[in-house]
Amino acid sequence: MGQAAEDVPVIYLHEIKRQYMQGEVPLTILNGAKLALWAGQSVALVAPSGSGKSTLLHIAGLLETPDDGEVYVSGAPTSQLADVERTQIRRTDIGFVYQSHRLLPEFTALENVMLPQMIRGLRRSETIKRSTEILSYLGLGERIRHRPTELSGGEQQRVAIARAVANAPRVLLADEPTGNLDPNTADHVFHALMQLVKATNVAMLIATHNMELAGRMDRRVSLVNGEVVELE
Repeated sequence: MGQAAEDVPVIYLHEIKRQYMQGEVPLTILNGAKLALWAGQSVALVAPSGSGKSTLLHIAGLLETPDDGEVYVSGAPTSQLADVERTQIRRTDIGFVYQSHRLLPEFTALENVMLPQMIRGLRRSETIKRSTEILSYLGLGERIRHRPTELSGGEQQRVAIARAVANAPRVLLADEPTGNLDPNTADHVFHALMQLVKATNVAMLIATHNMELAGRMDRRVSLVNGEVVELE
């Protein structure tokens, strides 16, 4: 695009359209949605259930293909990429955190964080060092040898966050990451996410119903009639 890297959004959704068939009736979820995510910026996506929050996150994360429109990653269009190229971008540039932590129960916290790095091809010694550093940064230095069943809900979710950022992604997408947690634990997990944004300059988009947490983020957006609107 001929611009300096800092002038280009990490992810830019342009005129995104997405429909699903409900029986024989098309149901419009996104209708020309536009959203730019910038490095080091936290954005809350606040909208009612069924409004398309998860669909928007999946499209931004290249997990789902829009019916129309374009997803730009660091200024480069992705719609014409082969599946293997989209998968490569997801592995290197995009981290995901879900409402349920989705940790592998047979592995320790350390091993869960190591796995995405090993899939990427990093040396085992390097993955151990990096995973230990991230988990320690998130306050889990004493828990790295524990399996998920031996961790609290908040600890499990922090391991999931560590796994999501293990490959130093440019963008972190989170779908109700504190939705299953009590308010105090949710606050701890949210604080960990915000620390990571500041420390790594990652762009973060969080879908949440928690208006108190959303109010502590840099921007708040919503979905209205399939379009992204900025909130005050």
